[in-house]
Amino acid sequence: MSGRDKDSLPPGVRIRHELQPGDIGYLTYLHGTLYAAEQGWDYTFEAYVAGPLAEFARSPKQRERIWIVDRAGQVAGSIAIIEASAEAAQLRWLLLHPELRGYGLGRMLVEDAIGFCRESGYASVFLWTVDTLKDAARLYLATGFRLTQEETHELWGGRITEQRYELSL
Repeated sequence: MSGRDKDSLPPGVRIRHELQPGDIGYLTYLHGTLYAAEQGWDYTFEAYVAGPLAEFARSPKQRERIWIVDRAGQVAGSIAIIEASAEAAQLRWLLLHPELRGYGLGRMLVEDAIGFCRESGYASVFLWTVDTLKDAARLYLATGFRLTQEETHELWGGRITEQRYELSL
């Protein structure tokens, strides 16, 4: 993030790129508990987050990055860019603790992730989300993504409509 963006962070919040002990487990926990409360998803969503997140931590790549939202020493959110192919990146694990929503932090994270994709030489970036996350969809559309695909199926303890968004860089 630029110096200007760092100055506009809520008090006690910083963004870091290096994983620390406990981050993988806590990010998995945060995704599981917040989405259970907000979306009604079951424990299988945690497994969906945990597997790829663990692989990301085990095999760091130069064209991948994670942004950890750290609030007073505790993980309070994240976003990451994963190399899907030589040409395409995948945006994953965008999440903010409810107390940090509404400050523009999500937009800063998405914009920084898109900038990283451009700097890393990707031609495009895509993400998967669900249709019930309306605020996230508005953010993706506002930053240039377009909805390209929808699939409805039984997942995470309910009937879910997943959406794929793409951005050409």
